[in-house]
Amino acid sequence: MLPAAHAAASPAIMKPVLVTGATGFLGKHLVEQLRRTDPSVSLRVFCRGPSPWNGDPAVEVIRGDITSPEDVDRAVAGAGRIYHLAGIVSRNPRDASKLYRLHIEGARNLCTAALRHGTEKIVLVSSSGTIAVSREPVVHDEQSGYKNDIVAEWPYYLAKIFEEKLALSWVRLHGLPIVVVNPSLLLGPGDDRNSSTGDVRLFLEGQILAIPLGGLNFVDVRDAAAGLIAAMRAGRPGERYLLGGPNWTFREMITAVSEIAGIRAPKRQLSLRASLRGAAVLRRLYPLLGRKYGLDEASIKMSALFWYCTPEKARRQLGFQTRDPKETLRETVEDIRRRSARA
Repeated sequence: MLPAAHAAASPAIMKPVLVTGATGFLGKHLVEQLRRTDPSVSLRVFCRGPSPWNGDPAVEVIRGDITSPEDVDRAVAGAGRIYHLAGIVSRNPRDASKLYRLHIEGARNLCTAALRHGTEKIVLVSSSGTIAVSREPVVHDEQSGYKNDIVAEWPYYLAKIFEEKLALSWVRLHGLPIVVVNPSLLLGPGDDRNSSTGDVRLFLEGQILAIPLGGLNFVDVRDAAAGLIAAMRAGRPGERYLLGGPNWTFREMITAVSEIAGIRAPKRQLSLRASLRGAAVLRRLYPLLGRKYGLDEASIKMSALFWYCTPEKARRQLGFQTRDPKETLRETVEDIRRRSARA
């Protein structure tokens, strides 16, 4: 007969692990790693569109909308641990209402259902851009404040800020065990929707003609997925963890990608005003040539900022590790080219 403590813990271990947003770039890598690291784990994915796991007996697929309280409650019922990734990435200001609805109402629905069903732990995925962005090359950590003033014109980051605040308030007010993780720009293979690697694709297509003024932090999507699993295992409820890699200027980034891809990098570095004016001209010119110019105004403005952060806390508390960034860039370029050849 099992000891009492062991017997009490066993049913919780057998509860399904729920992943919302499982069909996204990070979500797919997370599901793959969960299956690989623990083949006995019972997985449940919540999605509204097509799923690559249809017919897979090892993955339970629940269809629904994250903004529907009834759908979310159905997905959460019986789950032990939850990875909440559901949402969209968009730089388009016209998507504001959709972004707020998906991220904020979705998080509220998840918290409500999790509290009702006694969920053991939640890892909520936000973005490093909620706190790790500045007009100067400053490296931010988890104690940095929200940057509402800097990201005010980009509803994606505002939605993520409000989502974080909402989730953390449920920790304080209701004791819900939520850990927030903040990955930086995700790169690597498998970004079928170009949600994170789109700017690398634009460079490979020759659409980035000048070096942006700012800098960025990026992380391999596979390392970020491993970081989510580590946060579920060792993350402290009520705290956030930045998951990032190197802090590079855009000049360093573009130089590295150009060497890997074997293409020439631009040498000019224009002011933000000149870049916006030049892009406006190209946006009118490209359709006359039968092409689409993909570099939008929001991306140009964002590239003039510095998105620097340190993952030191995640390294120390979660054992978070990252691979060689050149390896990530090489596999990103190879994957984009493979997908372009199939298109």
